[in-house]
Amino acid sequence: MRIVVLGGGVVGVTAAYQLQKDGHDVVLLERNSELAAGASWGNAGMIAPGHSFVWSSPAAPMILLKSLALKDQALRFKLSADPRLYGWSWLFLMECTSDKARRNTLLKHRLAAYSQAVLKEVVAEEAIDYDRNDRGIVYFYRSQQALDKGVERMKLLESDGQAIELLDREGMIALDPSLASAKDRIAGGIYCPTDETGDSARFTRALAAKVVERGGAIHTGATITGLDTAGDDLAQVVTDKGLFKGDAYVLALGAHSPILARKIGIRLPIYPIKGYSLTIPIGDRLAPPTVATVDEHNLVAISRFGDRIRVTATAEFAGYDTSHSPSDFAFMKQVAQDLYPEGADYERAEMWAGLRPMTPNNLPLFGRRRFRNLFLNTGHGHIGWTMSHGSARITADLIAGRTPAISMDGLLTA
Repeated sequence: MRIVVLGGGVVGVTAAYQLQKDGHDVVLLERNSELAAGASWGNAGMIAPGHSFVWSSPAAPMILLKSLALKDQALRFKLSADPRLYGWSWLFLMECTSDKARRNTLLKHRLAAYSQAVLKEVVAEEAIDYDRNDRGIVYFYRSQQALDKGVERMKLLESDGQAIELLDREGMIALDPSLASAKDRIAGGIYCPTDETGDSARFTRALAAKVVERGGAIHTGATITGLDTAGDDLAQVVTDKGLFKGDAYVLALGAHSPILARKIGIRLPIYPIKGYSLTIPIGDRLAPPTVATVDEHNLVAISRFGDRIRVTATAEFAGYDTSHSPSDFAFMKQVAQDLYPEGADYERAEMWAGLRPMTPNNLPLFGRRRFRNLFLNTGHGHIGWTMSHGSARITADLIAGRTPAISMDGLLTA
C-alpha cells in the first residue's frame, strides 16, 4: 500500500520506517524545514520505562492549584481564554484518582518497555549514531523520607518487570563521580540500569535518511491545510506543496493533531503542555555527567549527549504558546550547575521551549477514528521518544490487520 504519514517528529518517522519495513510505499509530510524540529528536538532524550508514572495522579490537582500563586511548581496552570484548556483539564482531573493512576501507569509501562525492545531491534539492524548511553538512569532524592516514598512508589513498576537498584549516596557517587561535590545534597537514588538515553532528533533524522535511501519520500516545509474525504475514506491530504494521496494515512502530528482532526469532525483529547530545556556544550569542563539523572525533588532531568548536556524541566498548561525568556530557565540551570559545577559551559546554554501532546490519561491514541483508512499514532506526552518505537510497530501491525505483540487492552482507541 501507499501510506502517507502526517508528521516528521520521532513518532512519525519511526512509523514510516516500520511501515516501509513491512513493504509499504511511504510518504511523509512535515511542515517544518527539517525533521524533528519540535518536541523531538528539545526533549530529555531519555528512553525511560522507569519513568512511566502518569502525571494525572492524586497529587496533581493540588500542584496545579498551587501553581496559580507559586511559580516553582513542576506542573503549572496558566489561565487562558482558550475554552479547550478547561475542557481538557476537567478530563485530566477525572483521571487523577489512585486507581486510574495505577492502571494508566501500568499501561504506559507496558508500552514503554515494549517500545524499548523495538528500539534495540532497530539499533541492531541499522548503523545509527545518536549519542546513545546505555548506562541507565538514576532517579535521586534529597531526603531519606522522600527516598523511602520513592522506593515504595517504584514497587508498582518493579511488579511489572522494571529492573531497579537502590543506591545510597556513596553508591551514586561510585556510579557517577561527577556528582561528588553534590554528595551532601543527595540522600540516595533509584537506579534503573536498563533505562538509557540518546539524542532523539539525531536518531530521527538518521532513521529518516534510511527511509529515503530505500525509496521513501519525505517532504519538509509542507504545511497541511486540509484533508479531503470521500464517504468513510480519507481521500487525500491538501498541502501548500500540492495534493498527496494514499491508501492509508497515519496522523502523527503531536500537539497539532487535534487541530487538523477537527477539520474532518474528529475530536481528539490532546492538549499542548509546554516544556523547557537547555542544551549546554561541555566545552573544556572536566566533570560532565556520565549517567543520566532525574532530580525528583525539583523534577529536573539531566542527560548527556556526547559533547553536550540536556537539562529539562517544567510542564506548563499554557496552550500553543512557545515563547520563553531567560528567567524561565534560571532555576533549572541553577539545579544543574549545583549538581555538576564542572559539568558544562553554562554560560553558553541554548534555550528552548516546546509542546508535549498530552492526553488526559497520559496514554497515546491508536487505531482508526471515524474513517476506514485513517490511523492515529499521536498523544505521546512527555515520553514520546520512549514510546515511539513500539507505537510505530503497533501502528504498522494495525494497518496490516495483525495482532500487535503486546496486549492492546486499555491502549487501543475505541
